[in-house]
Amino acid sequence: MGEYQKIEHTFEPVFDKNSRILILGSLPSVKSREQGFYYGHPQNRFWKVLAGIYDCDTPVCIEDKKKMLLYNNIAIWDVIQSCDIVGSSDSSIKNVAPTNLSLIFAQCNIKGIYANGKTAARLYRKFSQKITGLEIIELPSTSPANAAFNLERLIEEWVKIKCN
Repeated sequence: MGEYQKIEHTFEPVFDKNSRILILGSLPSVKSREQGFYYGHPQNRFWKVLAGIYDCDTPVCIEDKKKMLLYNNIAIWDVIQSCDIVGSSDSSIKNVAPTNLSLIFAQCNIKGIYANGKTAARLYRKFSQKITGLEIIELPSTSPANAAFNLERLIEEWVKIKCN
């Protein structure tokens, strides 16, 4: 295992007044932090899953990713504002300071909250659920580390986000 680093989340959330669905990750991976945007690891299937659900092309550039999210009334952010972590390993996360989700809730009428993986769901329940008053629905992680789910199986699970 590598060394712990103190990571501060630096991306803005993506949302607008029409956002109804909030998808929460844990913290951007090393690759995402390098690119400066969510789900930037080339093997992460997040963008392919959304494209499969909404029957559109997989966006490549950040602007197209934002357009896809907003067109489909989706907001994205992460549950961690800062923490100590080794690389991109969710299992190494400690000393969590949660994100202040009230920024989104003050400006949108969020109808459903979904976690991209177990860690995001667990941390949301621990730090944010009592504040928002909304349950989170845990979805399987789109991370390449989740080898148990192929793309088709992820899409089958993630299609739940269209119910809101």
